[in-house]
Amino acid sequence: MTDEGASGRRRASTGPTLADVAAHAGVSPATVSRVLADNYPVSRSARQRVQRSIRELNYSANTHARALAAGAGSKTMAFILADVRGQSFADAAHGVEQEAAQRGWLTLIGTTQGVPQRELALVQLMREQRAGAVILIGGVTDGADEYRQKMTELANSLHAAGSLLVLCGRPPLGDGVPAAVIEHDNENGAYALTSHLLSQGHRRILFLAGAERHSTSIERLAGHRRALTDFGVPDAPELVEHGEFTRASGYQLTRRRLTAGHDFTAVFAGTDVVAAGVYAAANEQGLSVPEDLSVVGYDDVELAQDLRPRLTTVHVPYEDLGRTAAQIAVADQHLQPGWTGDHRLFKTHVVIRSSVSRVR
Repeated sequence: MTDEGASGRRRASTGPTLADVAAHAGVSPATVSRVLADNYPVSRSARQRVQRSIRELNYSANTHARALAAGAGSKTMAFILADVRGQSFADAAHGVEQEAAQRGWLTLIGTTQGVPQRELALVQLMREQRAGAVILIGGVTDGADEYRQKMTELANSLHAAGSLLVLCGRPPLGDGVPAAVIEHDNENGAYALTSHLLSQGHRRILFLAGAERHSTSIERLAGHRRALTDFGVPDAPELVEHGEFTRASGYQLTRRRLTAGHDFTAVFAGTDVVAAGVYAAANEQGLSVPEDLSVVGYDDVELAQDLRPRLTTVHVPYEDLGRTAAQIAVADQHLQPGWTGDHRLFKTHVVIRSSVSRVR
């Protein structure tokens, strides 16, 4: 009985075999080999059945696990972001690359253009390429159950293969999911920034949020509304505009509101880049910042100091986030028995500059 138990454990640890895939797909092992090698003609229907069986049996991930257990682990980490042109994510990427290079790891960068299905496809590709870790940065759409389920499956597959999924600047996938989570305190940062505006006498604050169901937008708006409540200021839904975290969005939303009537004394831009668009729209309407309109941003990228007047904003330590993500990725804690995740929270703080004045 002891020998059978040990054999059973060895069998469970190695996972499904090529023969298991063949039986599941209803084809011969040779057909499975041809599909994997992609060097011999296979009918379309047979190829689809084999590929479906590989996914359902998680054959690829377990193959990778066996290779890693044999000492063939990869020293490559993937950093996946929406757009390489964003300064905040570029700072995080710099932190990842610097830390990875110091530890002898190679960094690969992929972009999703904000498309969830592309993000899932990139993570799947990195799993198949045996990346040692996959780091995702940026918020996600709240309530996307199918996306969350698929990403959870990928997190489990990566972990089974000796790799790791690191979520940077986004909420956890759920209890027990083997992934590392590194967040920055969006809500309290927004709370502190709105409190600063309220302390300067502002009561009509236009809030330029990102997409309505975007996790980053939700957290920052929650902090803003909590500050209004604590100061006894009514929450005015008409003073919240949803758009994108881009300069163009900040410009267009502010221009439209100023054209319709200047019924606010301050603008809380969801990011520093959005704030740059606010500056442009205000200038176009002949308004001075902060004499006619106070403006604040979020992130504290270099742009915040280049704007004139210099922008009051919330500092987010993006480079440190990236470095920490890489440090967690190259560590081996996630390989220990019983490991179910790692959650860290970075604090944020307000940087007061010259873009806010007291209400006259």
